[in-house]
Amino acid sequence: MSTGSEHMRSVVVVNEAPSNLPRTAGELRAAGYLPRGVKTEIKENLLAALRSGASAWPGIVGFDTTVLPQLERALLAGHDVVLLGERGQGKTRLLRTLAGLLDEWTPVIEGSELGEHPLEPITPASIRRAAELGDDLPVAWRHRSERYAEKLATPDTSVGDLIGDVDPVKVAQGRSLGDPETIHFGLVPRAHRGIVAVNELPDLAERIQVALLNVMEERDIQVRGYTLRLPLDVLLVATANPEDYTNRGRIITPLKDRFGAEIRTHYPLSLKGEIALVRQEAELSAEVGEVLLEIIARFVRNLRESAAIDQRSGVSARFAVAAAETVAAAALRRSALTGEDEPVARPIDLDSVPAVLRGKLEFESGEEGRETEHLTHLLRKATAETARAKFGGLDLRPLTDAVADGHLVATGEKVPAIEVLQALPELPVLHEVAARVGVKPDDNPGRIAAAVELALELLYLQRKVAKDAEDGTAVYGP
Repeated sequence: MSTGSEHMRSVVVVNEAPSNLPRTAGELRAAGYLPRGVKTEIKENLLAALRSGASAWPGIVGFDTTVLPQLERALLAGHDVVLLGERGQGKTRLLRTLAGLLDEWTPVIEGSELGEHPLEPITPASIRRAAELGDDLPVAWRHRSERYAEKLATPDTSVGDLIGDVDPVKVAQGRSLGDPETIHFGLVPRAHRGIVAVNELPDLAERIQVALLNVMEERDIQVRGYTLRLPLDVLLVATANPEDYTNRGRIITPLKDRFGAEIRTHYPLSLKGEIALVRQEAELSAEVGEVLLEIIARFVRNLRESAAIDQRSGVSARFAVAAAETVAAAALRRSALTGEDEPVARPIDLDSVPAVLRGKLEFESGEEGRETEHLTHLLRKATAETARAKFGGLDLRPLTDAVADGHLVATGEKVPAIEVLQALPELPVLHEVAARVGVKPDDNPGRIAAAVELALELLYLQRKVAKDAEDGTAVYGP
């Protein structure tokens, strides 16, 4: 999975179509560019990717053996698809990758409103032009990124937005209301020969969902009683939250019946997948080591199992991404305050997560006032689980004895890494601590300090050393 919105990371830059492509309907016919349905196009391109071993789903993490095989079968069957899943499971990101299964360039009638194939016009205006110009009908080329249309379903979405409506400007120009060319086409017709994605489909009013019935089954549109019949060629895909699907809104039964496939998404099934997702999606302003990412991943997985959290709402993957970015920001801030050259996140920076991200979660009723307490407890649990996994079997008594002998270790948002290290005597066990988390003895002081802090935090959670925290500073002592 991936979050992706579930937003677009960058603007797609489309180069001009290659100059050697046909530019008239006659040239197009001679070159063998015959009309091909969008579902057939996707099917053939997907089969080619599967046969070659190429990835058809770039950026999608954790769905390889679950969601993707189901989606591939649905696409090969030519089915419209609805993805069901809690927030932050990468549904929108997955739908956006479908555009990669389209041909890179496809021919359209130059200037046509609906991007019709030059050899298969469907609107009255394009049919007339094709009859008048014949083989001289001009051809333009549309990039696959322009053939994907996305609409967030909102209660104020109208039939005109999706299907179309009478254009008063065209009527004012002298055309009669009975003229089909007075229609202003909506999102779905404009996506002819492409993909239409509707996010949060249950949020569409039921009367608006009815307008999609003809598109789904008969593949045509009706606008205000017009007899205009357009044989649309679209792949319709949608997302829905299971909770909304049954309570806040619903997909009407006739429309649900027209989707050929209903696929459930999920959060990452493994810790490794959770870490990979955070590493891929987070835009980190400072170095955040794998150990801290593992703590964040365990923390999020603990949240998804907590009885205090409303699991019907879910714990979005965006929470884990935001947590990693918050930890990186804390390290960057410390580097600015202390003058450290290379900002490196340390376990102390995890303390910033509960307060900053508490509002991203929905708690069960009766937990009011205890939100931060729950988050802090689960974060400590994740830290202890990670530290035990890293330092299991390692004798940390020399570190405990050093602290007991008066070597107090202070850390915090204004304490540079070098001060953390200088607070302790030279101990062989510290080299082993660093090695256990993949840090070398001559590595960046921030990385070594992060390893030492994790070991101290484990000793604190095991009640072998004390920890006094105040005003962003923590002191480990006997």
